[in-house]
Amino acid sequence: MADASSGRLLYVVGPSGSGKDSLLRHARQRLEAQSDILFAHRYITRPVELQGENHIALSVAEFEARRSANLFAMHWDSHGLRYGIGREINFWLQEGRDIVVNGSREYLPEALCRYPELFLVQITASAETLSTRLLARGRESAEQVARRIERAGQFTPAHEPSAIIENNGTLTEAGDRLVALLCATRKKAWRTCK
Repeated sequence: MADASSGRLLYVVGPSGSGKDSLLRHARQRLEAQSDILFAHRYITRPVELQGENHIALSVAEFEARRSANLFAMHWDSHGLRYGIGREINFWLQEGRDIVVNGSREYLPEALCRYPELFLVQITASAETLSTRLLARGRESAEQVARRIERAGQFTPAHEPSAIIENNGTLTEAGDRLVALLCATRKKAWRTCK
């Protein structure tokens, strides 16, 4: 159970191909000078990729050791990988900072149990956009991409999204909408959030 907090947890979800990682990277770069809006690193059991998410790579054994030591505020399994969010976010929340988390749609019910006041941000894109992006990645067959798109269309959040950002256009357009949203939800106004 999370500690009582004065900051806000912004839990960002979206299907594969929605551009969630790119939007979060864009927002992180735009808000890097902010000390009251922090982006939590995810601990993941996969190697770091140059173009991928800025995460902390752990072996399965390292991940399990940290989980056993109760060092994760949240953790889940997805697509054969393990994901964790460090317990440090609870301290940051208590300090009044807003924390942006790259979340899992499937883990959302548990995240809501731990952080009932979380602010859910859903990133969406049309089926055509998802298909184009996923096929361009070249990691999956057309059949696997079709299954991902079908799964994305069937997702019903366990909690009404607090905000939805459609990402069918350019990264800058949707990225700037995410930055504006993060700044607007900030409890204390920041002069540099523009």
